Amino acid sequence: MKHAIKDQMGRLVEIPSRPDRIISLVPSQTELLHDLGLGERVVGITKFCIHPNSWFRSKTRVGGTKKLDIERIRALNPDLIIGNKEENSHGDIAQLERDFPVWMSDIYTLEHSLQMIDTIGHLTQTKSESDLIQSEIRLAFQSLNASRLDKLRALYLIWKNPLIAAGRNTFINDMLNRAGFSNCIEDAHSRYPEIGTYLHPDIVFLSSEPYPFKELDIIQMQQQFPKAKVFLVNGEIFSWYGSRLRHAPGYFSNFRRTVALDYERHKS
Repeated sequence: MKHAIKDQMGRLVEIPSRPDRIISLVPSQTELLHDLGLGERVVGITKFCIHPNSWFRSKTRVGGTKKLDIERIRALNPDLIIGNKEENSHGDIAQLERDFPVWMSDIYTLEHSLQMIDTIGHLTQTKSESDLIQSEIRLAFQSLNASRLDKLRALYLIWKNPLIAAGRNTFINDMLNRAGFSNCIEDAHSRYPEIGTYLHPDIVFLSSEPYPFKELDIIQMQQQFPKAKVFLVNGEIFSWYGSRLRHAPGYFSNFRRTVALDYERHKS
C-alpha cells in the first residue's frame, strides 16, 4: 500500500506505508534516521555520512552527495530515497526518481528543519520519536539566552580558494542570527558568494566543513582581514539541520561568550 505525500520542493511522492529499504543522500538526515531508531531499515548512505560512526563503517556507501553511484543505488532496490535540493545534484535526482520514490527536503530556516523532521517521522512510521526530537530542539532554542551581539558583523567562510561565504538566503544565516550575530553579506538573495577583502567584518568564522579550515588558516585570514577577529567554528553545528540541532543552542551560548571576550581583547 502506498500513500502520496508532498516533499519540501512541492513534489507529490508516492511512498510505501512502511518503507523498509531507505537510502539517505544527506549526512544530517542520515543522523536523524539513526536517532529515529530506523536501524536496519536504512540500507544506504553517502561517503560523507560520518555520523553515527557505526553506520559509516557498516552501511553501503552510494557515492558522494554531489556524485552518486546510481548503479549501486539501483542494486540496493530502495523503497524510499531521502535527499536535499541543495546538497544533491538535480541530474542524479531526476535519474533516480524515474524508478524510486525520492523525497526531497529544502531547508533555509529552523522551522523548515522541524517540518522536515516531522514529515520524515510520519513517512517512516516513527512519529513518536520524531515528535520527541522536535520538542527537544524547540526547548533548546527557547532556552537560548536572548542577549545578542548584533553590532558584530560576521563573515562565515565555507571555502578557501576561492573564498566563499554563506550568504543571507541560507540555513547557516538563520543559525548565525539565532546565535546572536549579523551576517555581513548584505545581498538578501545571495546564497554562497565568492568574496574578496573588500568586506569589513568584525569577526570571521572559518567553518570545519565543507572546507576543513585549520589553526594555520587563522593566521592567513587574520592577515587578509586585519581589523577582524578570526575564529574556527564547528560547521556541523551551524549547517546540519537534523537531530544534531538539539546541541546547537548550547554550543552557541558558550561560543558567543568566547567571541565577545576575544573580540574585545583584539580591539584593545
